[in-house]
Amino acid sequence: MENFLLKLSIMLVPALLAITCHEVSHGYVAYRFGDNTARSLGRLTLNPLKHLDIIGTLMVFLVGIGWAKPVPVDFRNLRNPKRDMIWVAAAGPITNFLLAALSALALRSIMFLEQQYASVLAISSFLEPITLMLGFSVYINLLLCLFNLIPVPPLDGGRVLVGILPDRQAAAYSRIEPYGMILIIVLVFFTNIFSYVLAPMLDVGIRLLTGPQSGLIYSVTTFLMR
Repeated sequence: MENFLLKLSIMLVPALLAITCHEVSHGYVAYRFGDNTARSLGRLTLNPLKHLDIIGTLMVFLVGIGWAKPVPVDFRNLRNPKRDMIWVAAAGPITNFLLAALSALALRSIMFLEQQYASVLAISSFLEPITLMLGFSVYINLLLCLFNLIPVPPLDGGRVLVGILPDRQAAAYSRIEPYGMILIIVLVFFTNIFSYVLAPMLDVGIRLLTGPQSGLIYSVTTFLMR
């Protein structure tokens, strides 16, 4: 129980922030392009309780990937629905990447401080939990970014692809959306997409953003996921 609470204290804030900001960014960009649906329903808020999906949140702690309640977007209200859909969909992964980059920058800064003041025990004790949370933040935000870019609707990558394709091909491809979640479950649990596609890309992203601190990210995630 004590071990679970320790993991929860490290994972909770970064996970909620990653999922919440992902959804809010969709609603905000949709609002900027003419759709007021999310704003009228009170979903343009960073209050995680407005976006929380219990099962999706639990999955973060169980398997390292989860989801929130999707922010509603009525694409018919967008000024240019097909083009604007690309930006609305892409907003989520872009936000997660930016959060990962900011977390990595903060992590590098903290590691520098720890090296400079290693003899000051109070500083090290204070910075250690922040370091662990930032390490998990880099991981979870990059993973959410990459996972949501899988080009299968209703994932963001699928909607970006529908917006890019010519009208006839886009209409045909969008018809798979009702079966999209089944396809995603099959891809994640019954294929090697994570091992052969997502994991290598995740590794590149972590090494690119954190450099010498990449080993810390893997230590933190190994501890949290076991």
